[in-house]
Amino acid sequence: MNQRMKGNLLLFLTAFIWGCAFVAQRTGMEYIGPLTFNGIRSIVGGVTLLIYLFVRTRLQKKTESNVKDESLPQPPSKKFTFLCGLVCGICLFAGTTLQQMGMVYTTAGKAGFITALYIILVPLVGILLGKKIRLVVWGGVILALMGLYLLCVGEDFTVNKGDMLILLCSFAFTIHITFVDKVSQRIDGVVISCIQLFVCGVISIPGMILLEEIDWNLILQCMIPILYAGVLSCGVAYTLQIVAQKYTEPTVASMIMSLESVFALLSGMIILKETIKPMEILGCVIMFVAIILAQLPERKTKSVE
Repeated sequence: MNQRMKGNLLLFLTAFIWGCAFVAQRTGMEYIGPLTFNGIRSIVGGVTLLIYLFVRTRLQKKTESNVKDESLPQPPSKKFTFLCGLVCGICLFAGTTLQQMGMVYTTAGKAGFITALYIILVPLVGILLGKKIRLVVWGGVILALMGLYLLCVGEDFTVNKGDMLILLCSFAFTIHITFVDKVSQRIDGVVISCIQLFVCGVISIPGMILLEEIDWNLILQCMIPILYAGVLSCGVAYTLQIVAQKYTEPTVASMIMSLESVFALLSGMIILKETIKPMEILGCVIMFVAIILAQLPERKTKSVE
């Protein structure tokens, strides 16, 4: 398996975990506020990765040689690593909090569609940064947007407070994806993910205390959604995203991760017994076609001698 395929499969798994997390988010909102939910799940995810890093470090100390190999790439400085984690954490806090708050005022379908607008925002930001986007990828982006529209939006699409919050959330995730692409080759994905989760959790605490009522009985009642969103959605999926983006171009990565909308719909059908319309099925099919299209290699023109 080549590195590109490995990265794409990891991003596919990431989208699956995030899609199922929509069910956990909707369930959690029945008990606690958005800042409380995001703050606790981020800290839970951070602790999960901290445990993993502790075990990994102990195992490395047992196997590594005392002689340093100067030919090996040197790890980034602690200051650089912390700054990367801080930037990612701020973007993550903005994205997840705006998304959670927006879902109070809008439907999950609209939230899924508007959040996934990062699939068009990422290549646009890439153009501003001087990157050339392959034509086949642009075709995939257009198809993906069509599929997402059919999947998530009904005939009465309107813009309300919740829609605007989700739109801002999409911009935050766009910055997150673009930044991770810039630094992914120089960082330890697990370490950065751990830092960003703790940053996100710590930033949430003042809002939890000032704006929401913290009821530990209600928190305990929704512990299963919190644990899923914390351990899997935050701890595992965000780490997979950072690791996988080392092997995949950011536009394709954003398209694969946008499949979370498809998995959100399917998990809602299975877990919450929601029904699916023919138009939504068509949207799923178009989404998968878009992802396959984006993976096609660029056809090279033959030189005429």
